[in-house]
Amino acid sequence: MKKDRVLLFINGEPPKDFPDTNQYGLIACTDGAFHYLKRMKFPLDKLDFISGDFDSHSGSDENIYQEKFIHTPDQEKTDFHKALEIILERGYAQVDVLGASGGEQDHFLGNLSVAYRFKDKMDIRFYDEFSTYYFIPKKLTLKGVKNRMISLYPFPAAENITTKGLNWPLDNGSASVTTRLLTRNFASEDEVNIEYGSGDLLIFIGK
Repeated sequence: MKKDRVLLFINGEPPKDFPDTNQYGLIACTDGAFHYLKRMKFPLDKLDFISGDFDSHSGSDENIYQEKFIHTPDQEKTDFHKALEIILERGYAQVDVLGASGGEQDHFLGNLSVAYRFKDKMDIRFYDEFSTYYFIPKKLTLKGVKNRMISLYPFPAAENITTKGLNWPLDNGSASVTTRLLTRNFASEDEVNIEYGSGDLLIFIGK
């Protein structure tokens, strides 16, 4: 049930399309994403909160949406990080994120690092025009993925990895950002199983 999930827009490449907002229990954005949502005619009345320092917002924005603004001036944390803290405070732990990739790539890497810090507290899933990606548990089963691209990215390393249902399966293997990546594989079966013993893996599932 997506009613238990949050839809969060952050300031990367704007999505090409919007999901069905009625499926979500809470909808939010950072102040950078607020600009592209206005430009794309997103129904702003559906936003539950808009967080950020608001340095780039006009007075008219402040007047119309003031009740939705949450001022988060802490420069030691990214806007994405601060938005996740607010979401946790409101009792949600499942988040679909749009706008995390594209644009300046240091922001993209920073977004992954933030998600890593929250991975034991929240189920955070990123969506862009190419794939869905997220940190996976030690055992994962995917269904309905035949012929789709499956990439496993160690963050920064993972051991005892076994996969079934991929073109190039792995049996008790290892990976790290400095020695071996497990990217650009494909699902040869409708069901894919992934297990690993230690470390962390980020999965990318192609559309």
